[in-house]
Amino acid sequence: MTLQYILDTKGNKTGVFIPIDEWESLTEKYNVSFEDEILDFKIPEWHKRILDERLEDYYKNPQNVKKFDDLLKSKGEKYKL
Repeated sequence: MTLQYILDTKGNKTGVFIPIDEWESLTEKYNVSFEDEILDFKIPEWHKRILDERLEDYYKNPQNVKKFDDLLKSKGEKYKL
């Protein structure tokens, strides 16, 4: 099996990537399906309201948006990551 590890900025393993053909082989071999779980996933109403509020704020104030890389850099500096 060809696994690729996902590392954080300190080199700690935080996840794993399994190529899709190997994933499909495993799920078939062990008769496991995650399709139903994915299709049945529901976003809670309270979460939808928060997303709607944030989108509305974005559309009203697009100049307040920060670039993701800049945000990560500032948080890294703040928390010494």
